[in-house]
Amino acid sequence: MHIYDAIIIGGGPCGLAMGVELAKSGLDYLILEKGNLTESIRRYPRRMKFFSTAENIEIGGIPFAISDVKANRNEALQYYRKVAGYYHLNFKLFVDVDRTEKQSDGTFLTYSNDGQVFHSKNVILATGYFDVPRMLNVPGEDLPHVSHYYDEPFKYSYTNVVLVGGSNSSVEAALELYRHDAKVTIVHKEADFRTKVKYWLVPDVKNRVKEGKIHTRFNSVTRAIEPGRLLIENLETGEEEWLPADFVFLLVGYLPDEHLLARCGVTLDPVTKVPEYDSETFETNVPGLYLCGTVLAGVFTEKVFIENGREHAAAIADHLAGREVRKVNELIDRI
Repeated sequence: MHIYDAIIIGGGPCGLAMGVELAKSGLDYLILEKGNLTESIRRYPRRMKFFSTAENIEIGGIPFAISDVKANRNEALQYYRKVAGYYHLNFKLFVDVDRTEKQSDGTFLTYSNDGQVFHSKNVILATGYFDVPRMLNVPGEDLPHVSHYYDEPFKYSYTNVVLVGGSNSSVEAALELYRHDAKVTIVHKEADFRTKVKYWLVPDVKNRVKEGKIHTRFNSVTRAIEPGRLLIENLETGEEEWLPADFVFLLVGYLPDEHLLARCGVTLDPVTKVPEYDSETFETNVPGLYLCGTVLAGVFTEKVFIENGREHAAAIADHLAGREVRKVNELIDRI
């Protein structure tokens, strides 16, 4: 039976950064990832570009060298894969973790859904939030033409597409779909697009709306989805309207997996879903169990990104190695 110094659950950028820091500290670790490395980035829209500049999403001190300022999905996938190879990170892929339990001797058992068991002195959850979409809980949300993830535009040319949500994912998808001959309508509960929409997208989408090339229904919420159509209600007037919808994308955000956190024994705020953790060491209410990256954000996923989530890894490694813990920088609002 091999007992690792630490098991890292999650092989995204923050999980990889965690592995790098533990490797540098000479600690014995294993990264468990339910898909392949940076699986969440692989599932991003195929032509997505990051908000952060490339240097702000670097890990392990390896420069992220690209010709543009901001990386796209493919460049990020290549970069993180190369970093993992450079550091010879120890990982086991396609292992879906069900829970971890602390034993009476202070060690942890981590159980996968296929019956594997891993032993460690510490556990670090770096599972992000992209696996759990926010649900609208409306009739028809589970229909086959409805998705919480947008992929690419070509499937949807010359069809009616409704996008629910007014943030980056919805705006980016709307512009790409419009430019590939889809008939696009955005439904958003607020009076305008979210203020956090990438600044370079705002004039583009607003001009397309002004021209009538992208349609909007602001101050409106989805009430039901049926094959070929979607029912919305205007929150100001109470009027209902059926919109034609061959495809529906519910792009209203994602959340950390609160059920996994609870199964691991982590205490969560019942309203915000923010887990209990030490803000300097990132150790939870379970001694020896740590949080790294966006998994600690609760419903406030806009507060933690790769930019500051990667820094959690250094602080956790310091704490595990018995060193003075490096301070994690607060993230300045991006404009």
